[in-house]
Amino acid sequence: MTPDESQITAPTAQSADEQTDDNLWLEDSYGSEQLDWVRERNARTDGALVNAEYRALENRILEVLDAKDRIPAVLKRGEHYYNYWTDEQHPRGLWRRTSWASYQTAEPDWETVLDVDALGAAEGAQWVWHGATFLRPADGAAHRRCLVLLSPDGGDAHVHREFDVVDKAFVDPAAGGFVIPVAKGQATWQDADTLFVATDFGPGSLTSSSYPRTSRVLRRGQSLAGAELDFEIPAEHMMAVVQHDSTPGFERDVAVDVIDFFASQSYLRRDGEWLALDVPTDVSVDLHRQWMLLRPQSDTEIGGAAMAAGSLHAIDLEAFLAGSRDFSTVFEPDAATALQSWTWTKNYLVLELLHDVSTKIMVTDPERNFIGQELDACPPLHLATVSAVDDDADDDGPEGAIGDDVWLVVTGFLTPSTLLRGSVAPGAAAALEIKSTPSFFNESEYTVEQHFAVSADGTKVPYFQVGPKSLHLDGGNSVYLSGYGGFEVSRTPAYSGVIGRGWLERGGVYVLANIRGGGEYGPSWHRAALQENRHKSYEDFAAVARDLMARGVTQRSKLGCDGRSNGGLLVGNMLTQYPELFGAVSCGVPLLDMKRYTKLNAGFSWIAEYGDPEVPEQWEYLKTFSPYHLLREGVDYPPTFIWTATSDDRVGPVQARKMAARMEKMGISPLWYYESLEGGHSGAADNKQAARLQTAPLEFMWRALNGGQL
Repeated sequence: MTPDESQITAPTAQSADEQTDDNLWLEDSYGSEQLDWVRERNARTDGALVNAEYRALENRILEVLDAKDRIPAVLKRGEHYYNYWTDEQHPRGLWRRTSWASYQTAEPDWETVLDVDALGAAEGAQWVWHGATFLRPADGAAHRRCLVLLSPDGGDAHVHREFDVVDKAFVDPAAGGFVIPVAKGQATWQDADTLFVATDFGPGSLTSSSYPRTSRVLRRGQSLAGAELDFEIPAEHMMAVVQHDSTPGFERDVAVDVIDFFASQSYLRRDGEWLALDVPTDVSVDLHRQWMLLRPQSDTEIGGAAMAAGSLHAIDLEAFLAGSRDFSTVFEPDAATALQSWTWTKNYLVLELLHDVSTKIMVTDPERNFIGQELDACPPLHLATVSAVDDDADDDGPEGAIGDDVWLVVTGFLTPSTLLRGSVAPGAAAALEIKSTPSFFNESEYTVEQHFAVSADGTKVPYFQVGPKSLHLDGGNSVYLSGYGGFEVSRTPAYSGVIGRGWLERGGVYVLANIRGGGEYGPSWHRAALQENRHKSYEDFAAVARDLMARGVTQRSKLGCDGRSNGGLLVGNMLTQYPELFGAVSCGVPLLDMKRYTKLNAGFSWIAEYGDPEVPEQWEYLKTFSPYHLLREGVDYPPTFIWTATSDDRVGPVQARKMAARMEKMGISPLWYYESLEGGHSGAADNKQAARLQTAPLEFMWRALNGGQL
């Protein structure tokens, strides 16, 4: 998982940097003194933040999150369409289902399968829904058993509990029902009475990244301690994953040694042994029925076949295992176009592409050597996401399509999301519009533009600008500039009632920067800002800021930036390296201490992205983008809001705490700090908490840029 456990590993020895760190005591996430420190600052922030105007905005944002007419996303399992839903009456959520005929109506007839609020009340727990994984039934029977995932605090760690969707009840452990205690990890079905379990089995069973390093076979009625070791990876790798592919006719066990975020080794079980697939570790592998898909992270060659970074290639799996390297090229990137994802229907492979950060959908035909045809699905400066409805169905579509139906969600900054369903088969009827997001603000008053800034090394960096049609280029506009720039994650157009109500309606301009480190132009765009080249992400973001000023959109005192997780590291560097460009900085669930990040929570897993501070030559460049170490006396820093969550077991709250403490000691002000006590890496376990953590940065930034009380 991208940085986007409360367990702290104490260092055996302290470096010179650590010996001078008087904030190490804050790294105890749940210590009583540390939480007293948090509560004091929360109260201080509440005192400055909460007034009638803030409450009114928070309520309007909560209306967006709780809206009863938003799109209920569904997952088809057998004849049922399952949905997880939260609203004012059900803050922790309902897991429910309906039929296809009912789902198409304005008000579907939902059948509750599990009420998470009622469960929490009955068990005295604040459960947070993390999803469910179904057992594929045999011989065409109805779906019945699944594993329900529940987090006690919204963090990444969760419990797995076996659930019967016919009885609508958990399977009693005393009768053999599976229960995997709270931990980071996975549990997947091998068959009706067997699970593959990767979890915390005790000392030595976790990697340095805090994820499971073993997967074991757990049989019904067996204790977790008695589970048989099945797959194991080195402790310095990221995590072990084992799954069973239950596709009829293609049943197989698959294991993956996730070495780091961008390297892995895949295995197939053959004759009782794990057989490694002979591909480079920076080539991702996807198995589907008879096909193996390969996507390289860098330019490579396999068996004499050249493969460009970000391309996609296919081969018959059994032919590959027999020695063939006769690959079909499914997709080849160009300077403006990158592959984002793909989905299989029964007869087609559908590609989701970005062309200058706008979506293109390609439908390829495996029977015709993956020749593709573009689907007319998305207007310019918009995003379309596509996923198969049910690739095993014999007759699953509104038009009777044979397993080739897809869900298509089309959205844009000023276009409320629309859900469509249709077949990708040639000659199929046009997709049907099923649901749409309501309008939360007057979109017709605004316009979307795409511009390109020129970074320090001459690279053109795209960004989206959303503002009023009557925008005056006099430097007087309040601009909310957002970015991420890491882990090959793409930031794309999307409708947001929160931004509409919380920023645009107040007269502001919203800007989204597509800086290097992200995936908007594929792996090469990402790799251009890895490790010692991280500064290129920050140069890109600064270039966008300068371009907004040069074009007359804004000026320093009216320009604020926001980033979260890796984006928190981004804006932490804007604060410390480019303070002259910004009038406000909002920094959420951030990485900030790059000297100790590998020792905190899941930080070790991000070495491939940032580098290893324990290697002296790598610390030499890491310290150049470690905001905690870049703070200096006598600098005119902009007003800053730092927020995080105690229960964040991915990045953790401690880097945010330490940064705020160091800034306080240096007398840097105005400074707001807020720490949600639950909610995990998102900072929110329900919509009310989410409304708080979406309203607070908006209100802070608006006041900072418009002379409000801080």
